Amino acid sequence: MNKRTVIFPLVVIVLFIIAFLAWKHGANKTIPKASVQPVTQIQIDGPAAESQAELSGLAWYGKNLVLLPQYPGRFSEDGDGTLFYLTETEIAAYLDNNNPASLTPRPIEFVAPGLEEKISDYQGFESIDFYEDQVFLTIESGSGTDMMGHIIKGEIAPDLSTITLDTTNIVDIPTQAKSANHSDESILVLEDKVITFYEVIGKQIVPSPVAHVFDFELNLIGTLPMDNLEYRLTDTALAEGNEFWAINYFFPGDVDLATTSDPISEKYGTGQSQSDQQQIERLVKFEFSTSGIHLLDVSPVYLMLDEEVRNWEGLVMLDERGFLMATDKYPSTILALIPVP
Repeated sequence: MNKRTVIFPLVVIVLFIIAFLAWKHGANKTIPKASVQPVTQIQIDGPAAESQAELSGLAWYGKNLVLLPQYPGRFSEDGDGTLFYLTETEIAAYLDNNNPASLTPRPIEFVAPGLEEKISDYQGFESIDFYEDQVFLTIESGSGTDMMGHIIKGEIAPDLSTITLDTTNIVDIPTQAKSANHSDESILVLEDKVITFYEVIGKQIVPSPVAHVFDFELNLIGTLPMDNLEYRLTDTALAEGNEFWAINYFFPGDVDLATTSDPISEKYGTGQSQSDQQQIERLVKFEFSTSGIHLLDVSPVYLMLDEEVRNWEGLVMLDERGFLMATDKYPSTILALIPVP
């Protein structure tokens, strides 16, 4: 008998066995389920705790947590407005104390001459981030489904006394959909670039979403393709390397964002507290590269739900403790810690 005649069937059998074992290993592989984490509220008082603050973003400036109201002008009678901050030290002390006193965010004078007059249908600020003493923010404008995002920059005083914006350079961010009350609602400084993220990038709304990339002079230097994500993306926070977390939120009243297919919950589940409620409050992880921005194969972090729906708008990392998150006025102003799983 020809040796080839004998060897060929043996090779086929060996390959079949290898393929079967690989299939069996994959079939038995357990996909990590979504974790559900408690929400520990950090009590704050003063103007930043009022519902009119409508906190829309959080960012670290050094060891100081800056809280961005959507409408800073509401907190100033004769100036352009006020932002607020807390130190990392006092936040940590609060979390380590069994019976802590509430924290009072300190004011930062906001200088933005003529800003509201320069933007038609001004709808306030949506996100903030820093690079050294430079500050970058996004602004929303428009009405109905005719919405527009803008990016602006400025400087923060090292003592946090003032933030001064350059209102002579307000740059439009190209819109990606006709969608009511949505624009680029998150911003991240990565390396030497400033990246903004559109709020709604579900497959049916934006089939091929992109993130917009600016240099530090606010020149639009390109876009990066981005994976679809159902519901809303309301803020982002750097993790390690080129990875970052994002708030992924669904309010049951947003019928235009409802979907019959949510790949994340289909793969990882929704967690016990989410299974019998319509809202979704979770964190998902992305990775940034020169080729694009992609969802990582990492189990999402679901928040233990409350009886009231919470509209999460701000996100930062607090070292190894976990995530600091903030809501706007729904159901009230909330600053909270969510542990890392």
